[in-house]
Amino acid sequence: MTAATTPTGGWPVAIAGLGARLPDRVVTNDDLAEVLDTSDEWIRTRTGIRERHVAAPEEATSDLATAAARDALRDAGLAATDLAAVIVATTSPDHQVAATAPLVASALGVTAPAFDLNAACSGFVYALRVASGMVATGDGAVLVIGAETLTRIADPEDRSTAVLFGDGAGAVVLVPDDDARLGPFSLGADGEGASMLWTPSGGTRRPFDAEVLADRSHYLSMRGGDVYRNAVVRMADSAREVLAQAGLEVADVDLLVGHQANVRILDAVAARLGLPTELSHISVDRHGNTSAASIPLALADARAQGKLRDGATVLLAAFGAGLTWGACLLTWKDR
Repeated sequence: MTAATTPTGGWPVAIAGLGARLPDRVVTNDDLAEVLDTSDEWIRTRTGIRERHVAAPEEATSDLATAAARDALRDAGLAATDLAAVIVATTSPDHQVAATAPLVASALGVTAPAFDLNAACSGFVYALRVASGMVATGDGAVLVIGAETLTRIADPEDRSTAVLFGDGAGAVVLVPDDDARLGPFSLGADGEGASMLWTPSGGTRRPFDAEVLADRSHYLSMRGGDVYRNAVVRMADSAREVLAQAGLEVADVDLLVGHQANVRILDAVAARLGLPTELSHISVDRHGNTSAASIPLALADARAQGKLRDGATVLLAAFGAGLTWGACLLTWKDR
């Protein structure tokens, strides 16, 4: 990247470590076809998903998050005691109370400030925005984790949603770095569309009871067509906004790492931006939709494939329940 295309805005913050944890159990489309009225072809042609990882009965979100965090700390060459804060982006916490992040911090052996952030599938990008500000203003290294066990909140009898989701966690360690850049960001939300993708019951609006159990409204529900249309527009628009803020063009983007919900969404976002599809990283085929975990898992996957070269301009974009959406830029640094 030349000096003329160096992004403006954002913070002097770098990803010093990157980690991932996927459960050992892999569930293929054929496995699902044995228990649901579906097929491998039906799922692949509509979503691009071939398989997903599913947490073991004894595994919870904090377990996956802790494993990914340890992986990221090893990668960064840092100890947990070096952390100024731990942020967990999740929509499937271990408990309604308390938050999952303090459990992760405790498992790591630290009493650093720790808190959850719930912006659903946009959660990791939202958490990066919060963490980058903390790092840039002198707090030191901050651990950001996206972690989900979505298979626990998806209706196993609903073929329209059960085939979509997977479990996993990805983590990054953010540190100050004058030669790096994280941002700018573009974030947004529209609560008017909340019912498009939500869990209707189980919260304070309609607490869990026998009636909720009977009508299965404690499971995630989704209006797929509406979600698709909104995701494409919101992800592309927020991506354009951060490029404009940074003084960059689409041609300056080396890699797009979008929320891994559906290959058709990712392809449509790339097309709307005018970005070659080969520059849009795809991991949803092997992970399914892992919500807040999908972007850090995709980053780890992209690095494993050699797609994250030193100095690369990486565009992140997400859309999720809430409705929420967001995008940001980062300059990748080999460390």
